[in-house]
Amino acid sequence: MEGANTSMHSSSSSTCRTVSSVAAAGLTAAVILFFTQQPTALGQSPQNSSNQQNGGILENRLPSTNAQGTMVTVPEDFANLKLAPGFLLNVQVYGESDFSGPVRVDNAGNITLPFLKPVHVAGDTLAEAQAKVAEKFQGEGILKNPQITIDVQQFATTTATVLGEVQSPGKVELLAPHNMLDVIGLAGGETSLAGNLVELKHVDASAHLQSSTYHYSRGSNGDAIRDVMVAPGDTVIVKRAGIVYVLGAVNRPGGYAMQEDGELNVAQAISMAQGMALQAKTGALRVVRHNSEGQSIDVPVSYKEMMNGKQVPPSLSAGDIVYVPISKTKAVLSASTSLIGQTTAATIYAVH
Repeated sequence: MEGANTSMHSSSSSTCRTVSSVAAAGLTAAVILFFTQQPTALGQSPQNSSNQQNGGILENRLPSTNAQGTMVTVPEDFANLKLAPGFLLNVQVYGESDFSGPVRVDNAGNITLPFLKPVHVAGDTLAEAQAKVAEKFQGEGILKNPQITIDVQQFATTTATVLGEVQSPGKVELLAPHNMLDVIGLAGGETSLAGNLVELKHVDASAHLQSSTYHYSRGSNGDAIRDVMVAPGDTVIVKRAGIVYVLGAVNRPGGYAMQEDGELNVAQAISMAQGMALQAKTGALRVVRHNSEGQSIDVPVSYKEMMNGKQVPPSLSAGDIVYVPISKTKAVLSASTSLIGQTTAATIYAVH
């Protein structure tokens, strides 16, 4: 007991120690705080011990602490943070307490300070907002050489939504714009059924929903979407790959995802179905597809010429059916009746 009391006395007498690194006009990519919690009364919660969700606005004071005495870091994208409506800012004018205090960015993207007209800061970094406010004070003749410091007390929308064929669909934390490749990575990357199209939905300054589609496949290096920026509040949808069905006298009938580059031809589809069965009627191979009016069209394919290199394997589109009929003669000779039951299966397969 005596040893325990000594330990408790030593812990309660520890003091708060904060180490921070600040660069780029008050911004930093990482602020690391090491501290030990000051003693509090039994059952009393320390002040400012955690971030709070309040009215849809994430409160994140900088620097931030928590009650467990753990290391806290500022997200790496904080240096690129752009102010937006809903942010609560703490504006400090050195030596001028009357002009200092908290101010909210309104729906128009402006902040209102004493003796100044509204200052538009939406879309600005903290450094840009500080320079703009200082210029306003100086331009109005209110202060000759104002020293302005602006900190973020509350963030507005700090998430983007990633849906579709990703490992962890939902919201991802995003303080500042990131390229689409990084955002998909934050959602765990694509699933094995992901196609080669990614849709980005964004609400512009006029509150109009804008939608853009980009080509990207798992097998590529990501250059097609590396320069596409996703901002907080945007939605990214990774489309599912188109499905091609291979049915009939094949060894593994079913549906096959058009992965990677999103292209598939008849020969590749048959190969993915592990080739034709012994009962296959190769001379009657055909592709069944639907035209623009929804009518079914049979497109005969010469398997012999395709295998001999005399015919280029026809390309397939999503929803096409490669059908290999069963030769009744071969079926009787092989004494196999199980194949007919297999033709009704349409399991969806994806190449991993």
